[in-house]
Amino acid sequence: MAHPPHGLRHDLEQMDLARLAQRRRALRVLGGLAAGALPLIGCGGGDTATAATTETTTTGTTGTTTGTGAVSSCSAIPSETAGPYPGDGTNSNGSGVVNVLTQSGIVRSDLRSSFSGLSGTASGVPLTVTLRLVNTAAACADLAGYAVYLWHCTADGGYSLYSSGITAQNYLRGVQVADANGQVTFTTIFPGCYSGRWPHMHFEIFTSLATATSGNSDVRTSQLALPSSACAQVYGVASGYSASVSNFNAIALTSDNVFSDNAGVGQIATVTGNATSGFAATLTVGV
Repeated sequence: MAHPPHGLRHDLEQMDLARLAQRRRALRVLGGLAAGALPLIGCGGGDTATAATTETTTTGTTGTTTGTGAVSSCSAIPSETAGPYPGDGTNSNGSGVVNVLTQSGIVRSDLRSSFSGLSGTASGVPLTVTLRLVNTAAACADLAGYAVYLWHCTADGGYSLYSSGITAQNYLRGVQVADANGQVTFTTIFPGCYSGRWPHMHFEIFTSLATATSGNSDVRTSQLALPSSACAQVYGVASGYSASVSNFNAIALTSDNVFSDNAGVGQIATVTGNATSGFAATLTVGV
């Protein structure tokens, strides 16, 4: 299994100890609730009836919509660290500075295979991710034409371009431009849970495609959290996720060093689907 070699150490260095101390009481209560909601699952096991269960989680948008689909209220999504593996020109891997945003082929909707002369495909439970960008300073108007760079880890917790065994891959990374409704959609896989982090995805928002592919000047960097029920289902029954079971059982939103300040409020995606046919995740992102 390929683990991010320094992801946890880097993340822990970013922790605000005072903030986590203040959250300790919440951790005891909410963490206990989260643990109580999870089934007792083991590595490599699963009930096919569970795998076919369709779920809906509705607790994680930054906006509310009307019957016509317009966003009636919204708040800005929290800014977060890009982490140690952004691949956006701000840091290096073993070969030097890495920037996929300037590579041919980065603009794509299907993130599962490598591009720009690299070959390889990431396996895992199918996941479609739709982000809707809205302007918090203009009555939640849709931000058509904005661009989003999305990236995340593999089923076993590694990051392309950085983690051992996949430094010659650049899959699970890509850019899309928001349509007239402010939406971008990516086809990818459900990410694994590596030690010390709640299951998540990273994204950067740019005012235009030209700005995004120049590799600088994003207007917001944040992270999307996946709901516990979907995670428990995937990690309990799907092949390739066995290491995620123990990692997920050891973490809570309130103990995660990124989401703990507000228990992931406004960053938890709404997810539907099942581990057999795949999932769809949606999140309204206020900018």
